[in-house]
Amino acid sequence: MSYRLYVRPLPPFADPDQSPDAQLYNWVLHDASGDSQARGTGDTRSVIEQTLSQNNLDNVLLNGLIPGDEALFCLADIPAKQARFIQQALPYAVEEQIAQDIDSVHLALGGHGDNGYRVAAIDRARMSGWVDLFSGWDHSRLYAIYPDAALLPVTGGGWSICLDGDNAMLISDRGEWLSIQSRNLGMFGHTLAMPPAEDVVAEVPVTIYGTEVELEQQQSAISELRSAGRLTVRLETIELMPLELLAHAHHHHLSQPINLCQGNYGVKSGKSSPLLAWKPLIAVASVWFVIQLGVEIGLGYYHQQHADETREQAMAIYRTAFPDDARTHAGNVRRVIEGQLRTIGSGGPSADFVTLMKYTGDQYTRVPQNQSLTFNSINYSRSRGELVVDLRADSYDRMSALRSGLSKQGLEAQIGSVVNESSGARGRLTVSGG
Repeated sequence: MSYRLYVRPLPPFADPDQSPDAQLYNWVLHDASGDSQARGTGDTRSVIEQTLSQNNLDNVLLNGLIPGDEALFCLADIPAKQARFIQQALPYAVEEQIAQDIDSVHLALGGHGDNGYRVAAIDRARMSGWVDLFSGWDHSRLYAIYPDAALLPVTGGGWSICLDGDNAMLISDRGEWLSIQSRNLGMFGHTLAMPPAEDVVAEVPVTIYGTEVELEQQQSAISELRSAGRLTVRLETIELMPLELLAHAHHHHLSQPINLCQGNYGVKSGKSSPLLAWKPLIAVASVWFVIQLGVEIGLGYYHQQHADETREQAMAIYRTAFPDDARTHAGNVRRVIEGQLRTIGSGGPSADFVTLMKYTGDQYTRVPQNQSLTFNSINYSRSRGELVVDLRADSYDRMSALRSGLSKQGLEAQIGSVVNESSGARGRLTVSGG
């Protein structure tokens, strides 16, 4: 019988090499039928491993759940169908949606929908840290790593929301996930209630999951969602922790999460190789391969010399045209030029509403004393690709700090129409894809 272990680390996150027992987890163990066999909250890794040992379980499939804001949801419009060509085109298809060097980002490919392929993007250094955290566990092996919000059961034609303490996990019917603070649910709901100009006004179903205590504590935000206009809000009470809901939805295929363990971070199946009987023949073939490899290396070195000379000539021409560009090198000059050509050809912004809203909300949480910084209204123009936020703060410095944080993320952020009043300042923040 195949068992699945769902593990969700709790903040603060500890270094697995320095203090492996300091990290605490929520976890649940499912059998092959999807029934929960064991669970725990705030346990260490050793406690979980001991539970597996006491139940005589081995080779359990470990599914690690990381915070949803660790990975960015993207869409890739790639006409190719062969996996090799899709992987080659993937970095170019999502480069403009990511506010950092694409070479430092790990891309995981999901399923194909009406709007293209679903893609998860995560910083390579962060991905390596998560792989280290979930690897090497006794009686289990790493099978997959998912953004936690991506496992929420999808609500057709609308959004699903799961209350999780001070935070809330969200997912749309097309699979895009994000995490926000629970107190901002009302503001997010008013944004959902504003239909695009080209769409017919229709109701948007919203399902909210939470324990009875959390649903009671968030009555104010839920009431604000219900009064937002065209939203149809339905409450679903869960009896245990949100991880139970996520594991249940994953087992019953109520969601289509993207497994981040792909490419260089792919995991082995753990099964014995069917090629074991062919080991002697493989040894003979290996000798021939080494000889052939020596010949190929010699030819490769010869051609590499010519390739290096060609790249140096290309970079010399590029530096002549762009002498102030210190970030471009021979490895990415082609992609940089193609990106510049696409930007010139498109003539439009590269970030959609959810991306701009996510970065704005993230930078808002980083502003010191952000309680004095409030959003009066939010407007989004799809044609211009701009998010316009009316702000009020006790000082202009608060608004300037928010703008600076967005600029450091590679976005274009400007503050206009600033009015100084006796109680503070108000102005208008305009954010675009940069």
